[in-house]
Amino acid sequence: MNELFSNRISGVPPSFIREILKVAVDPSIISFAGGLPNRDLFPVDALQKATNDIFNDDGKDILQYSSTEGYLPLREMIVADYKRKGLDINIDEVLITNGSQQGLDLLGKVLINEGDQVIIEEPGYLGAIQAFEVYSAEFNSVAVNQDGMDIKALQDTLKTSRAKLMYTVPNFQNPSGISYTNENRRAVAQCLSKTSTLLIEDNPYGDLRFSGEEKLSFKDLLPEQTILLGSFSKTVVPSFRLGWIVAPKPLMEKLIIAKQAGDLHSNYFCQRVLHRFLQDNDLQAHIEKIIAVYGKQKQVMENAIKRCFPEQVTYINPEGGMFLWVTLPESLSAMELFDKAIAEKVAFVPGDPFYVSKRGLHTLRLNFSSVDPDIIEQGIARLGKVLHEALDK
Repeated sequence: MNELFSNRISGVPPSFIREILKVAVDPSIISFAGGLPNRDLFPVDALQKATNDIFNDDGKDILQYSSTEGYLPLREMIVADYKRKGLDINIDEVLITNGSQQGLDLLGKVLINEGDQVIIEEPGYLGAIQAFEVYSAEFNSVAVNQDGMDIKALQDTLKTSRAKLMYTVPNFQNPSGISYTNENRRAVAQCLSKTSTLLIEDNPYGDLRFSGEEKLSFKDLLPEQTILLGSFSKTVVPSFRLGWIVAPKPLMEKLIIAKQAGDLHSNYFCQRVLHRFLQDNDLQAHIEKIIAVYGKQKQVMENAIKRCFPEQVTYINPEGGMFLWVTLPESLSAMELFDKAIAEKVAFVPGDPFYVSKRGLHTLRLNFSSVDPDIIEQGIARLGKVLHEALDK
């Protein structure tokens, strides 16, 4: 049957993380592998009330087809939120998508031909790598560090690359948790301002800040070349699969055509439920609850790492988001440690899949948002045991 498959899909591997999550479904395994929000923070009662209210008020209409661009009042709320953050976005620049992941797919579909070059962070978000891989993009990876993107490496890449796109997660990056400083953002914008490269600012975690100060958006610094992606998955619920893309009008016209060909429109019923929830509830107050819990969980994990991991192990301390990025001694391969960790009933994500070409790496990602504090301590103790035993050998 292989001869039936398109060239486009034949060379794309399955998501490594999704495969790991299959291993981690055993309830006896403490999993730091997923990038899951904390289910105890889902606003169940408020969403149930919103659902009942829209059925009572508009029961027939909410079950009908809708426009490709998305429910207008919901888009207006997104525009208003950007305005509160200092960004002036036109309503015609906003498209509701099936999570920000569909935004990546639509951008790939509209912009990338086979062999087109895309600049991506190293390490970078696996979902973006997979989305652009489907369209046979050629990746140019640029390392990120505590301050953001390696500017010298970016300059060197731009000298030799004719990249159409550059993908970034500048706030609490997945997987590393780092945030670009304002100085780094300005330097990145300065580099790209001399090119036709479009910059994608994916910001699923930006509202989940529990320390430090808000940073500039690339939309402030590079307005004509910046595409914004956002999501309600981390601030409300992931199962609605609702996100959005902000793009200049000429690009938006093509994105709408691509979306019409793909699914006509995002789930209208969920858009209406979400809009009513946002209309009747204080989203910022809800986000503050999330921040308080995640901040505590991050601190518990950090303290446990200091207590249980070998001193040669280092980590990045994020100002927000959902992940801690751990660097092991070079003698240890995170991929090789994975099976040993599973044997001790604890799971993590090795760093390898977050790089487009490197393998056998000594980095790993830990998620703290979906695990209760006492379980975090147990899991880190188990993982610490694995690390100590590996180093002793």
